[in-house]
Amino acid sequence: MIDKKLLDILACPACKSKVKLEADRIVCVKCGRRYPIQDDIPIMLIEEADLPGKGKKGD
Repeated sequence: MIDKKLLDILACPACKSKVKLEADRIVCVKCGRRYPIQDDIPIMLIEEADLPGKGKKGD
């Protein structure tokens, strides 16, 4: 689980907007990119993000 304090300081690397936690993803409130969380560590790399309206990477 991602700590609330960490979530408050994270920003989307693509558009620099705030993010929120949704299930097992960190989701940008502006562009909608969904970043995976692995072993309680957010993977905030643009190339690892799922775009809005797309399935998870590898689907």
